[in-house]
Amino acid sequence: MNLFVIDLHYTADLREIDALAEEHRSFLRDQYEAGLFLASGPKQPRTGGVILARAADRVEVELAINKDPFKSAGVAEYSVTEFKPVMHARNFPI
Repeated sequence: MNLFVIDLHYTADLREIDALAEEHRSFLRDQYEAGLFLASGPKQPRTGGVILARAADRVEVELAINKDPFKSAGVAEYSVTEFKPVMHARNFPI
């Protein structure tokens, strides 16, 4: 399994982001339950968010991103960076 850093950059006013926040959180919960997402949260300052994911391949991550209400509403842009962890904390779920 590889890890992926998903970087969201908001392209809309925060009022539009906030209006979709609960739907976005529901999407996140679904991905946590599926075992795909490991951590997520807003950037500081609040210009977007970051998601850490674990998946067999990039296709799995891209398919999940396409389900995000922020993406379907066009209020965020996404970049995905894949990496192979060679070191990690003992209790880190790789």
